[in-house]
Amino acid sequence: MKSLKNIEHINLSNDWATLHRIDYDFQFKNGQWKRLSRETYNRGNGAAILLYNKDKGTVILTRQFRMPIYENDTKDSMSIEVCAGAIDGNDSPLETIIRETEEEVGYKIENAKQVLTAYTSPGALTEKMYLFVTEYDDSMKINDGGGLESEHEEIELIEIPFKKAIRMMEDEEIIDAKTIMLLQYAQIHKLL
Repeated sequence: MKSLKNIEHINLSNDWATLHRIDYDFQFKNGQWKRLSRETYNRGNGAAILLYNKDKGTVILTRQFRMPIYENDTKDSMSIEVCAGAIDGNDSPLETIIRETEEEVGYKIENAKQVLTAYTSPGALTEKMYLFVTEYDDSMKINDGGGLESEHEEIELIEIPFKKAIRMMEDEEIIDAKTIMLLQYAQIHKLL
């Protein structure tokens, strides 16, 4: 990129994820160069999936505590979301979502269709989300889900009618961006 030079990364934290301050020179359209500074939070990329059942007209979502929501809005710290997780090591987004589906909601899926890729907060997060959909049925249930104790997860499984999920989104009970994108994808493409 011609309008960017002298990039410096200053590590501010490397705990659960990496927080950098990045100083750089940026050339504006008027030709002027300015020294800017931004912080970026890097926790890797992730994958998410909307599990849907055409016959029952239902979707599977999760509910779990989210500290950033608590920090921003202490009255409502539980988040209703699609099943999702961080991409580990050399795993592909598909391998990740197959694993996360089993761990979080207890369903064994063999495959899924990637339908979207998005940065959910590109002003601060480096995370790219790979978004999937797949059909499920009751025969695919192999355990209770709930997440992994080793990852300190406590995830509640929610199987609800798709129409109710849409109402919850419209009523702002569902406020998670990846979940909204996948519910709207299902609505636009008439998956249910």
